Amino acid sequence: MSLANDYAGLSEDARSALDRRYELFIGGEWRAPAASGYHAVFDPSHGGAIASVATADETDVDAAVAAARLAFDEGPWPRMRPHEREALILRLADLIGAQGEALSQIETVNSGKLLPNTRAIDVGFSITTLRYMAGWSTKIAGKTLDLSVPYAPGMAFTGFTRLRPVGVVAGITPWNVPLCEAVFKLAPVLATGCTVVIKPAEQTPLTTLALARLCQEAGVPPGVVNVITGGREVGAALVAHPDVDKINFTGSTAAGRQIAAVAAPQMKKYNLELGGKSPVVIAADADLDLAIPGAAWAILGNHGQNCCAGSRLYVHASLFDRVIEGVAEIARAVRIGPGLDPASQMGPMVNHAHRDRVLAFVEEGRRAGASLVYGGESVADPGAYLNPALLVGLPHENRLVQEEIFGPVLVAERFEEMDAVMARVNGTSYGLGASIWSRDFETINRFFDRVEAGIVWINNHNTLDPAVPFGGWKESGVGMELGEEGLMSHLRVKAGVVCRA
Repeated sequence: MSLANDYAGLSEDARSALDRRYELFIGGEWRAPAASGYHAVFDPSHGGAIASVATADETDVDAAVAAARLAFDEGPWPRMRPHEREALILRLADLIGAQGEALSQIETVNSGKLLPNTRAIDVGFSITTLRYMAGWSTKIAGKTLDLSVPYAPGMAFTGFTRLRPVGVVAGITPWNVPLCEAVFKLAPVLATGCTVVIKPAEQTPLTTLALARLCQEAGVPPGVVNVITGGREVGAALVAHPDVDKINFTGSTAAGRQIAAVAAPQMKKYNLELGGKSPVVIAADADLDLAIPGAAWAILGNHGQNCCAGSRLYVHASLFDRVIEGVAEIARAVRIGPGLDPASQMGPMVNHAHRDRVLAFVEEGRRAGASLVYGGESVADPGAYLNPALLVGLPHENRLVQEEIFGPVLVAERFEEMDAVMARVNGTSYGLGASIWSRDFETINRFFDRVEAGIVWINNHNTLDPAVPFGGWKESGVGMELGEEGLMSHLRVKAGVVCRA
């Protein structure tokens, strides 16, 4: 039986998005690429091409950045009243909602993700994020201060600050949460009066291109939002472009280092949301009815293709066997199938190359002497499917414990004391997310204070909200997305001093 998506149930709008050629969106217009042509994108449930997408080159990058620069320097957007920008962002959120089912289906076909996931996250969370950021449009405020100026006796001074949009933003997004990540980059841009050039991952560009069309329909002025497609060389040209003021990137730590090396000499602002190797810690007093499924879905969710997936499991020795058995039972029962099938619980990897990379990690762990509790093999199907894996018994220094795999591969260790295990919890180069499962306030508090991570989940894992900032420590990134912090990173502070007497 084939595990390919059945397109019979696609909406008319979703069906019309397939088997067509997509151009670049620059300056409010759809344009053919200058020279590089087009590349295919695929459905990982069967590996076949589903659309043809423009491949930009440096000429196209120049055109997109020039359009964004013109819209920022001379267009109406940064000078629109805050409530006008708020209304437009809310209009865009409504349009995404109206097209929600089609967008979810397109995302599922293009990325391999489950339809309930694309409905809830790529569409639902995108709408929530836009509405949250829309509210900030009218609440961006500076400060006033009475100044001391001790070297000017007898005179009175007032200081004040104003927050101004940073300018042209380059938004570079990954393939694992395509529409939602594009909105993460777009929403604060619109709220603050910046302009943007978005470069989606070459594997999953279709919903970002649909987002550009919806921006046009919502009335976003030409040049405020531009979308260019292509591979790494397009992103590199965008990062290096002298008219880009800020870079907002989500992707691998290796790529983040390269971006920082280019941006820093040019004094560009940048936010980098990078890789992770997030620990899940189950304390001796944990509620296992919550902790076992929580640990299982921390790694199985989105097929393990999450930067903050709970890929390292630390369990108190008194509970270890019960937890491993429980996680294994859930994983073995997971129904693997195409994302459009409502019965599927885990879909394919994004493509065959990534599936093979994940499988190579599992085989490396076996050769290193780990016990493979379950899974770790490909599924006999043309799609990019594999069975999730759990390995026990790897030393802390092993590559599978230290490096991001970005797939449904879990490594587990037992521990005796919370204080002792913290060295292993913090003992990687990453610091994105972490979770603690306990009913003891002191245990939770000590873990929260000591763990080196940008976000800590307590008796849950991978829960996000647009009001809570998200970003990593150490090699997991620089800066934050979402929340007030994500908004503020798109603003510059300009200070003034007034002599009153």
